[in-house]
Amino acid sequence: MKPFLLVCLIFITLTSHKSHSAEIDWQGLDRARIDLALPLLVIKGTKGLLACGYVNVETCDKTEEACAIVSGVMNHNDMLVATVNAVSPRASALGVTIGMTGAEALERLR
Repeated sequence: MKPFLLVCLIFITLTSHKSHSAEIDWQGLDRARIDLALPLLVIKGTKGLLACGYVNVETCDKTEEACAIVSGVMNHNDMLVATVNAVSPRASALGVTIGMTGAEALERLR
């Protein structure tokens, strides 16, 4: 009985974990990193940008740029699986929404 329970727990654990990586075609996307206390990260497409929490959506709104913000990221790959937590009106018009992944947002900002 105990081995069966262990197998069940392992199966549940493996199937319920969210993937911590995402595949993306980086072509047409510019990546920038500035090392500060925490890294300032930006991925820019032709229609807008995905950025870390250092970037302010209100500023992007003033400059009429499409931007989506993700937080708690340490590199560009982290940005792909992170959840978008802020969106400028221009990004919203492109279909970017709070709650989608960074990779989903980038497909709309390409």
